[in-house]
Amino acid sequence: MIKLDDIKLVKVKHTAELLKKANVIGVAIGYKEKGGQRTETPNLVVMVRKKLPLSELRQQDVVPSEVDTIGTDVKAVGEIRALQNPTDRWRPAPGGVSIGHYAITAGTLGVVVKDTSTGEKLILSNNHVLANSNDAEIGDAILQPGPYDGGKLPDDVIAHLLRFVPINYTVELPDCPISTSVASIANFFARALGSKHRLVATRQQLEANLVDAALARPVEPDIVSDDILSIGQIAGTKEAELGLAVRKSGRTTGYTTGTIELLDATVNVSYGAGRTAVFEGQIVTSAMSQGGDSGSLLVDATENLAVGLLFAGSDQTTIHSPIRAVISALNISFA
Repeated sequence: MIKLDDIKLVKVKHTAELLKKANVIGVAIGYKEKGGQRTETPNLVVMVRKKLPLSELRQQDVVPSEVDTIGTDVKAVGEIRALQNPTDRWRPAPGGVSIGHYAITAGTLGVVVKDTSTGEKLILSNNHVLANSNDAEIGDAILQPGPYDGGKLPDDVIAHLLRFVPINYTVELPDCPISTSVASIANFFARALGSKHRLVATRQQLEANLVDAALARPVEPDIVSDDILSIGQIAGTKEAELGLAVRKSGRTTGYTTGTIELLDATVNVSYGAGRTAVFEGQIVTSAMSQGGDSGSLLVDATENLAVGLLFAGSDQTTIHSPIRAVISALNISFA
């Protein structure tokens, strides 16, 4: 019977040479796995970034099946990094960390996507995170971390605003000179006649919104990561279903889970400063976010498939735009 002390001696003797092999990042003691199931046989475990076929490895980089008669097991663990807070400065920056237009507080970098026309890497988040709720201009600086978390110009510029879906508000100040002129004339006569009432010209929303979404172009491709914190890389998309278990990784509350409770929701969303927007066809989940989580990608609980884009919520619920609507509006795909 193999004794743990024997394995420890072999580990001490061979760790240095095993760590020299490409793709190996650790050596430990653990139980051997067969067919995804743990056995009761202890052995030497060699941790690698990812498992590769023998054809892709040089002979000297292949992990032997045993070392000094002690069996080995290869375990894929990914790239191991010192743990950081989502509000820290990340390079490369993964999904789930703080980001924002230079004039806002902070939101969440949702995920890295591809432009279907050019194939370039882009950052996906919300309009109100990257485009300052319609008030930004194309080319504006995007900071990581967001300004609220210490991001400053120019040192923390990670990207520039590329394009966004405008948010239609129910009531907002107009850009029509005729309506503003009529209001000004009416108010002139109201003052002259001693009236304390004034006429305010407003623009009413003509159509409901489908997404709160925007894209930014990284200053260089390698400054962002395809991973999402605590989730990994996204492999595709999935339609929302009632009762579906989901998860997200965000700047404020980190990794949280929830359940889809409502579909095809029409909701009024407040954007502050007296601005409200109506959204149709939205996904409603159990509460799984707080302020600053806007822009997080909603992902299926068991598969790395995107379901929606988080953009609003309350203490009782969280609202997401369906991922298919986001893809269609921005002309993007997942890497």
